[in-house]
Amino acid sequence: MELTNYSKNVVLLVLLIVFPFSIAAKSKSPCDFPAVFNFGDSNSDTGGLSAAFGQAGPPAGETYFGAPAGRYCDGRLVIDFIAESLGIPHLSAFLDALGSNFSHGANFATAGSTIRPQNTTLHQSGFSPISLNVQSYEFNDFLHRSQIIRNKGDVFSKLMPKEKHFSEGLYTFDIGQNDLTAGYFNNMSTDQVRAYVPDVIDQFKTVIKGIYSRGGRYFWIHNTGPVGCLPYVLDRLLITAGQVDKAGCASPFNEVAQYFNAKLKEAVIQLRKDLPLAALTYVDVYSVKYELIYRANKHGFEHPLQACCGHGGKYNFNINHGCGSKIKVKGKEVILGKSCKNPSERINWDGVHFTEAANKWVFEQIVNGLYSDPPLPLNMACHKK
Repeated sequence: MELTNYSKNVVLLVLLIVFPFSIAAKSKSPCDFPAVFNFGDSNSDTGGLSAAFGQAGPPAGETYFGAPAGRYCDGRLVIDFIAESLGIPHLSAFLDALGSNFSHGANFATAGSTIRPQNTTLHQSGFSPISLNVQSYEFNDFLHRSQIIRNKGDVFSKLMPKEKHFSEGLYTFDIGQNDLTAGYFNNMSTDQVRAYVPDVIDQFKTVIKGIYSRGGRYFWIHNTGPVGCLPYVLDRLLITAGQVDKAGCASPFNEVAQYFNAKLKEAVIQLRKDLPLAALTYVDVYSVKYELIYRANKHGFEHPLQACCGHGGKYNFNINHGCGSKIKVKGKEVILGKSCKNPSERINWDGVHFTEAANKWVFEQIVNGLYSDPPLPLNMACHKK
């Protein structure tokens, strides 16, 4: 039976209502990102802190790399899965001078980094001095010097990105978690931590605008995860029984994370107005990570609030004896912070970071755009709508 024009319009309207994102996506061509430039903290650090302050030791890297590989994880991070999905190599850390290949981008993230500078040493606070503004300085230097090296045409030129990669590449961000925990570890109240969030967000916006002014156009921005579900937070910070939520997480800390995320989303909306040529994607990893922790068994995981690699206590986390730590027994070194038998069944690796299995699960949820604003998949992130 032939459809009338009216019937065709009704069918099209129904399709648009039921499948709006898939139809919109099919009307646009996939993005061909030749490079990725990443900024962040330990959630996406592929070797920056290790290069500057010493390698993250074994058993880090055991699941995928077979040895420590600069990541605070048993294997790959979300940023590694992003690179793989785009068909480019894993990102080399900008600070790593050994064996790095920057032809398809660079990673400026370092473990312990914050958006707002902490004005303390790594030894004093555990937070990296390489805050987001420093990472942006590194990016500016990399942009300039990489092209000088390429233009020389020597053996190193092939290890540098092409000039057009800086305008065609994807700029990824995963940072902010440490800005929240830094306040709590400095004995601030929840109200005090909330009070400085707007300033943190303003500094984030400044960095985005700086990259935009240098040609960056495509931004993939993760919000921060549920910090109140991390073993190192649950172990170190006091909470009352009434502050424990349905997943066993600390509500006050998660509420601050949600406040941070709300302000971050407002900033992204404003940046779209301020930067008309940019495509900015806001990715709600908080919801994904909380779902994984809350319904761990459903998704094939167990003991969601315990570290896989650690030693002792309710959460298998001890700040004095972390993952890979050793002690001497009768003159011999013995590993105290051992890895669990099957990291693929665990969400948390070392009390702070996710396992490769959990990172892979998170990536699989966000890659299709279901948790993004606008709701476009990763390979369509060069489009605004």
